[in-house]
Amino acid sequence: MNTIVSCMVRCALSACAASAFASLPALAADGYPAKAVKIVVPYAPGGPVDQLARNLAERLGKASGQAFIVENKPGGNTIVAATAVARAPADGYTLMLASSASLAVNPLVYKSLAYDPERDFAPVSMLARAPLVMVVNTATPAKNLKELVSHIRSQNGRFAYASNGNGNPLHLACALFGSMANVEMLHVPYNGTAPALASVLGGDTQMTCDIVLNSMPQIKAGKLHPIGIVGPRRVAALPNVPTLGEEGLFGVDATVWFALVAPKATPTAVVERLNGEVVKALDDAALKTRFSDLAMELESSTPREVWSLTAKERVKWSAVVKKYDIKLD
Repeated sequence: MNTIVSCMVRCALSACAASAFASLPALAADGYPAKAVKIVVPYAPGGPVDQLARNLAERLGKASGQAFIVENKPGGNTIVAATAVARAPADGYTLMLASSASLAVNPLVYKSLAYDPERDFAPVSMLARAPLVMVVNTATPAKNLKELVSHIRSQNGRFAYASNGNGNPLHLACALFGSMANVEMLHVPYNGTAPALASVLGGDTQMTCDIVLNSMPQIKAGKLHPIGIVGPRRVAALPNVPTLGEEGLFGVDATVWFALVAPKATPTAVVERLNGEVVKALDDAALKTRFSDLAMELESSTPREVWSLTAKERVKWSAVVKKYDIKLD
């Protein structure tokens, strides 16, 4: 009888233990994370990328039972944040919301860089894409791509476009358009998107390629005219604005994209666990709709697919960088 009772007790304890283990958050099941995890964002607080990081952090925190904390480190076209994360311990407790600038563009345009994406980072997953919109001031006598190309050619190199800085993805987007449309334009770099957009509104420059969310209020107020989306698809936030491809200039894709990365030697098991939870977090219809309204398309991937996209982007942008001799110290 004692043997039977003992067996019953052991079975009950085993069942309880199994039940308790099954109820553990997915990320914490194998002991990771055992403390708070930091997600470094290379932009100031409040913007759509920062909002994406905070929504992701909230979901990963719920999945793990540990806090995922967002730390904003703006500066240097994402270089400040990327350098800090590249030098962080490779233990899974420091991550970065990297951009296409961080992974694909910066190594092409900077003569010396304090980090190397392939050497210093382990990709976790894609997170989102943000198509750009090409806009002109309302005094420009062009309402579509064909008229714009004709007008630019009539200006004999005097047509000016603004960007938020040399070598920035928004600069390269307009340069890519110029190369593919075979038009000559004057580039005027500014220290940030706000002064670049102000220059177009004020008529100091005539055009810019911008994040949709930045230009959308001015477009809807009739103060800027959208020529087209510089990406493969229309965006829900501006459904009546065609892509440049729809207007006849095929293959002009300057979509800015974002991915989650960790320091290079982060254990594979941790990266795989994070990838699984990121995929779950982004597979949320309400979240996708919310960011669609911000002109961002949520998208997860395998770690390998992040490097595959980076390689393709390098090929595309290296041709633009070489043609316009875009180099930064």
